[in-house]
Amino acid sequence: MRTLVVLAAAAALLAACSGEQPTAESSNTTEPSSPAVELPPDPEPAVEGPCPYLETDLVSRANGQRVARVRISNDDPYPACFFYRPDGGLQLTVRVYVGEPGIATALVDKAAPVDTSNPTEQPPGWEGGYESTDKGAVYAVSKGDTAVIVSTNQQQSVKARSVATEAISALGT
Repeated sequence: MRTLVVLAAAAALLAACSGEQPTAESSNTTEPSSPAVELPPDPEPAVEGPCPYLETDLVSRANGQRVARVRISNDDPYPACFFYRPDGGLQLTVRVYVGEPGIATALVDKAAPVDTSNPTEQPPGWEGGYESTDKGAVYAVSKGDTAVIVSTNQQQSVKARSVATEAISALGT
Protein backbone atom coordinates (compact mmCIF):
# COMPACT_ATOMS: atom_id res chain seq x y z
CA MET A 1 0.00 0.00 0.00
CA ARG A 2 2.82 2.34 0.88
CA THR A 3 4.39 1.71 -2.52
CA LEU A 4 1.15 2.68 -4.25
CA VAL A 5 1.00 5.96 -2.35
CA VAL A 6 4.60 6.76 -3.24
CA LEU A 7 4.01 5.88 -6.91
CA ALA A 8 0.84 7.98 -7.07
CA ALA A 9 2.66 10.94 -5.51
CA ALA A 10 5.55 10.55 -7.95
CA ALA A 11 3.14 10.42 -10.90
CA ALA A 12 1.33 13.53 -9.71
CA LEU A 13 4.63 15.37 -9.26
CA LEU A 14 5.83 14.33 -12.70
CA ALA A 15 2.55 15.47 -14.28
CA ALA A 16 2.74 18.79 -12.47
CA CYS A 17 6.31 19.37 -13.67
CA SER A 18 5.45 18.56 -17.28
CA GLY A 19 2.36 20.72 -17.28
CA GLU A 20 0.24 17.80 -18.48
CA GLN A 21 -2.50 16.19 -16.50
CA PRO A 22 -2.72 12.42 -16.80
CA THR A 23 -6.02 11.01 -17.93
CA ALA A 24 -7.39 7.50 -17.64
CA GLU A 25 -6.76 7.07 -21.37
CA SER A 26 -3.20 8.39 -21.44
CA SER A 27 -2.01 6.46 -18.41
CA ASN A 28 -3.19 3.07 -19.70
CA THR A 29 -1.89 3.13 -23.27
CA THR A 30 1.55 2.82 -24.71
CA GLU A 31 2.75 3.71 -28.15
CA PRO A 32 4.55 0.88 -29.94
CA SER A 33 8.16 1.85 -30.64
CA SER A 34 8.10 0.23 -34.08
CA PRO A 35 5.57 -1.59 -36.20
CA ALA A 36 5.39 -5.31 -35.53
CA VAL A 37 6.62 -7.59 -38.27
CA GLU A 38 4.93 -10.87 -39.04
CA LEU A 39 7.34 -13.70 -38.34
CA PRO A 40 7.37 -16.90 -40.35
CA PRO A 41 6.27 -20.00 -38.41
CA ASP A 42 8.85 -21.98 -36.49
CA PRO A 43 10.37 -24.68 -38.69
CA GLU A 44 9.31 -28.28 -38.24
CA PRO A 45 11.30 -31.41 -39.07
CA ALA A 46 9.87 -32.85 -42.27
CA VAL A 47 12.22 -35.47 -43.71
CA GLU A 48 15.29 -37.52 -42.83
CA GLY A 49 18.40 -36.19 -44.45
CA PRO A 50 21.76 -34.57 -43.95
CA CYS A 51 22.04 -30.93 -43.01
CA PRO A 52 23.28 -29.18 -46.18
CA TYR A 53 25.48 -26.72 -44.28
CA LEU A 54 26.69 -28.67 -41.21
CA GLU A 55 28.47 -31.99 -40.92
CA THR A 56 27.01 -34.40 -38.37
CA ASP A 57 30.46 -35.15 -36.88
CA LEU A 58 31.07 -31.44 -36.32
CA VAL A 59 27.77 -31.12 -34.43
CA SER A 60 28.62 -34.20 -32.33
CA ARG A 61 31.99 -32.73 -31.33
CA ALA A 62 30.70 -29.20 -30.76
CA ASN A 63 27.68 -30.25 -28.68
CA GLY A 64 29.38 -33.13 -26.88
CA GLN A 65 26.78 -35.73 -27.81
CA ARG A 66 26.66 -38.35 -30.52
CA VAL A 67 24.19 -37.59 -33.30
CA ALA A 68 22.08 -40.60 -34.20
CA ARG A 69 19.61 -39.00 -36.58
CA VAL A 70 19.20 -35.79 -38.61
CA ARG A 71 15.96 -34.36 -39.94
CA ILE A 72 15.48 -31.20 -41.99
CA SER A 73 12.59 -28.84 -42.60
CA ASN A 74 11.11 -27.90 -45.98
CA ASP A 75 12.23 -24.25 -45.68
CA ASP A 76 13.85 -22.50 -48.65
CA PRO A 77 16.57 -21.65 -49.44
CA TYR A 78 18.05 -23.27 -46.33
CA PRO A 79 16.23 -25.93 -44.34
CA ALA A 80 16.38 -25.92 -40.56
CA CYS A 81 18.41 -28.87 -39.27
CA PHE A 82 17.36 -31.00 -36.30
CA PHE A 83 19.99 -33.22 -34.68
CA TYR A 84 18.85 -36.08 -32.41
CA ARG A 85 20.59 -38.11 -29.68
CA PRO A 86 20.69 -41.93 -29.72
CA ASP A 87 17.76 -42.01 -27.23
CA GLY A 88 15.61 -40.09 -29.75
CA GLY A 89 15.70 -36.74 -27.92
CA LEU A 90 16.39 -33.54 -29.81
CA GLN A 91 19.83 -32.21 -28.94
CA LEU A 92 20.40 -29.29 -31.32
CA THR A 93 18.49 -27.23 -33.87
CA VAL A 94 19.89 -24.80 -36.42
CA ARG A 95 17.63 -22.35 -38.22
CA VAL A 96 18.81 -20.15 -41.08
CA TYR A 97 16.56 -17.39 -42.35
CA VAL A 98 17.27 -15.31 -45.46
CA GLY A 99 14.79 -12.61 -46.47
CA GLU A 100 13.79 -9.27 -45.01
CA PRO A 101 16.32 -7.60 -42.64
CA GLY A 102 13.56 -6.62 -40.18
CA ILE A 103 12.32 -10.20 -39.98
CA ALA A 104 15.88 -11.52 -39.53
CA THR A 105 16.38 -9.16 -36.58
CA ALA A 106 12.96 -9.98 -35.12
CA LEU A 107 13.66 -13.74 -35.28
CA VAL A 108 16.92 -13.20 -33.38
CA ASP A 109 15.12 -11.06 -30.79
CA LYS A 110 12.44 -13.74 -30.39
CA ALA A 111 15.04 -16.47 -29.83
CA ALA A 112 17.37 -14.41 -27.60
CA PRO A 113 15.31 -11.47 -26.28
CA VAL A 114 17.23 -8.24 -25.81
CA ASP A 115 15.83 -7.85 -22.28
CA THR A 116 17.12 -11.20 -21.01
CA SER A 117 19.99 -12.35 -23.20
CA ASN A 118 23.65 -11.39 -23.30
CA PRO A 119 24.58 -9.32 -26.35
CA THR A 120 27.06 -10.67 -28.88
CA GLU A 121 28.81 -9.49 -32.00
CA GLN A 122 30.41 -12.76 -33.04
CA PRO A 123 31.33 -13.61 -35.67
CA PRO A 124 32.43 -10.10 -36.66
CA GLY A 125 29.66 -8.20 -38.42
CA TRP A 126 26.88 -10.27 -36.85
CA GLU A 127 24.75 -9.08 -33.92
CA GLY A 128 22.40 -10.81 -31.54
CA GLY A 129 22.32 -12.52 -28.20
CA TYR A 130 22.82 -15.71 -26.27
CA GLU A 131 21.47 -17.15 -23.06
CA SER A 132 21.08 -20.31 -21.04
CA THR A 133 17.64 -21.54 -20.09
CA ASP A 134 16.22 -24.47 -18.15
CA LYS A 135 16.07 -26.39 -21.43
CA GLY A 136 19.59 -25.59 -22.67
CA ALA A 137 21.07 -22.60 -24.46
CA VAL A 138 20.45 -20.46 -27.52
CA TYR A 139 22.77 -18.40 -29.70
CA ALA A 140 21.08 -16.16 -32.25
CA VAL A 141 22.66 -13.60 -34.58
CA SER A 142 21.74 -11.66 -37.70
CA LYS A 143 23.51 -9.70 -40.37
CA GLY A 144 21.48 -7.81 -42.93
CA ASP A 145 18.82 -10.12 -44.32
CA THR A 146 20.19 -13.30 -42.69
CA ALA A 147 19.61 -14.82 -39.25
CA VAL A 148 21.21 -17.92 -37.74
CA ILE A 149 19.64 -19.37 -34.60
CA VAL A 150 21.09 -22.35 -32.75
CA SER A 151 19.33 -24.03 -29.83
CA THR A 152 21.02 -26.78 -27.84
CA ASN A 153 19.99 -29.02 -24.95
CA GLN A 154 23.33 -28.20 -23.32
CA GLN A 155 23.58 -25.34 -20.80
CA GLN A 156 26.80 -23.90 -22.25
CA SER A 157 26.03 -21.27 -24.88
CA VAL A 158 29.59 -21.62 -26.23
CA LYS A 159 28.47 -24.90 -27.83
CA ALA A 160 25.65 -23.14 -29.67
CA ARG A 161 28.01 -20.31 -30.67
CA SER A 162 30.51 -22.81 -32.10
CA VAL A 163 27.82 -24.42 -34.25
CA ALA A 164 26.45 -21.03 -35.35
CA THR A 165 29.93 -19.89 -36.39
CA GLU A 166 30.43 -23.09 -38.42
CA ALA A 167 27.02 -22.70 -40.10
CA ILE A 168 27.76 -19.08 -41.01
CA SER A 169 31.13 -20.09 -42.44
CA ALA A 170 29.60 -22.92 -44.48
CA LEU A 171 26.91 -20.62 -45.84
CA GLY A 172 29.55 -18.13 -46.95
CA THR A 173 27.68 -15.16 -45.52
